[in-house]
Amino acid sequence: MTASLATQPVIAKLPPGPRAHLLSPVTQAALRIQNGIAVASREYLAAHGYLELQPPVIGPVTDPGVRGAKQIDVDFYGHKYKLMTSVILYKQASLLAFEKIFYLAPNVRLEPLETAATGRHLVEFHQLDVEARGASREQILEELQGLLRHVVEHVVREASTDLAALGRDPEVFAPLLHRDFERMSHREAVARLQSLLHRQSPDAEIDWAGEKLISERTDRPFFIVDYPKGSRGFTDGESRVEPGVLRNFDLIAPAGFGELASGGEREYEYRRLVERMRETGENPAKYAWYLEVAKEGLPASAGFGLGLERLTRYLAGLDAVWQATAYPKLPGIAAP
Repeated sequence: MTASLATQPVIAKLPPGPRAHLLSPVTQAALRIQNGIAVASREYLAAHGYLELQPPVIGPVTDPGVRGAKQIDVDFYGHKYKLMTSVILYKQASLLAFEKIFYLAPNVRLEPLETAATGRHLVEFHQLDVEARGASREQILEELQGLLRHVVEHVVREASTDLAALGRDPEVFAPLLHRDFERMSHREAVARLQSLLHRQSPDAEIDWAGEKLISERTDRPFFIVDYPKGSRGFTDGESRVEPGVLRNFDLIAPAGFGELASGGEREYEYRRLVERMRETGENPAKYAWYLEVAKEGLPASAGFGLGLERLTRYLAGLDAVWQATAYPKLPGIAAP
């Protein structure tokens, strides 16, 4: 198996039928690596004081801060509920009970049709969602770097046969394991892209082509921090000393693999949340349960959501993220 996989590059834009996909040695190797990611993540987070909770799947409202994607409505006894696009609101509320929590959470987002061929978008996917009461962005960046290193060490040690079968040389992870992840501001990222003649708006998130351009020029993951206000949803906390700058970040994988995680400090004060909702065009009345909790008092926190399938794709060196799930669902394509 090792020789055949290593000598046959995986070049496929769309998944085959479920039988062929599940019988594929590539799928099987990727899913064993993904299992190792989950095992190592739980191991690391438990050792650092995090409690795993079971995530909600539906709710009266979900996180609106997903670029270009639409939410899915479901009927809940005559009420219009949503499938979760992100559990961020529930993560914040859960910190009333526990200091540090995490979910391995399913998410469903109706991504734009044009994302079906990007190699990095799924309609149904999973995130490792982590949140810590009272944490700063800097503390969460260190936590995420430590988590990723632990996961990679585990995969390299326990899944060496699968990595070899996929033609993935473990030496590619040496910079990740031995050198700190670079941190660049959004402004610095925009300047780099403009120097590469890429048209990146200074007021918007770094676009997918821009992420790819920057990441192709580095050998380890890196953070982009301090996105401008207006480029993200209302839960991203605004700096108290730099108005208009958000205390958030993205984690970008090297070699063109793109975004792995997003996170940062959270808005948590009732008044500021209502202001941010209105600024981003959201109706506060939709978020009644969440704002009632905030009015009583939400704790300050920071956290992140790390894409399980995207991380699997990066560690396994896959061409497309659909290869990192047993039952892939791509935008606009009916699938089991």
